Amino acid sequence: MSRFAQALREAGALATTQIAGSLEGTDGPIRDAMIYATTGGKGLRAFLVLESARLHGIGAAQTAPAAAAIEALHAYSLVHDDLPCMDDDDLRRGQPTVHCKWDEATAVLAGDALQTLAFELVSRTECPDAARLELVQTLARASGVAGMVGGQALDIAAETSDAPLTLEQITTLQAGKTGALIEWAATAGPRMAQADTDALGQYARKLGLAFQIADDILDVEGDEATVGKAVGKDAVAGKATFVSLLGLDGAKAEAQTLVEAACDVLSGYGQDADTLRAAARFVIARKN
Repeated sequence: MSRFAQALREAGALATTQIAGSLEGTDGPIRDAMIYATTGGKGLRAFLVLESARLHGIGAAQTAPAAAAIEALHAYSLVHDDLPCMDDDDLRRGQPTVHCKWDEATAVLAGDALQTLAFELVSRTECPDAARLELVQTLARASGVAGMVGGQALDIAAETSDAPLTLEQITTLQAGKTGALIEWAATAGPRMAQADTDALGQYARKLGLAFQIADDILDVEGDEATVGKAVGKDAVAGKATFVSLLGLDGAKAEAQTLVEAACDVLSGYGQDADTLRAAARFVIARKN
């Protein structure tokens, strides 16, 4: 197993353990749905938190709450995104979506609880008070109307628009919907260390866009059993994507260019950033 694969697996397990531990003493369908929603993911965002912190001399024990926080927040977004009022999906990570396994009310409440848990977790992160406050504030922005929620709103609006989105509009949309949380995760380490976030911010923005292009490619080339969710929905809906605008080969080439650029901006970290470089290559080679 490569160093990256091991680090990714450990990050996912650490986040899941932190979330489950935070829910000790609770029971019932909401708790069960929260655990269910945070199980089985790649753990990429938790990995980015842990790895960006490691580059700044901060260990996993200090960083674990922040790593769990971003996974809880990401899981909330997926639970709500899958609802009938949004994307109306019945499969996520190869399993029934939360509203299908339980019901819509449970899914809404589990998502709400995961969101609030995320902020509880990040507030426990061991770092200077000013850095912890910045982590909370930037997570709020990344997940709100200026970030993920705003991107999702643009995505929903595009489905009923007469004019398909341009490449620039899709790039802006995905920078919020997908990229904002990835950028928060990759800059959490330098924020904790009260260091410069520029290089890792640039890396994350390129990584996030490459990740979304890879998702668009998987929607065309992937199969449902491997991807773990419905595929081909964008084409059926006539939705503008990176593939529809750039073509399949053009989208693959753009993703590769972004990955190479993401790796290049890490030059200041030398070989210490090799695991982050492996993560960039992973996002466009993955099958789910």
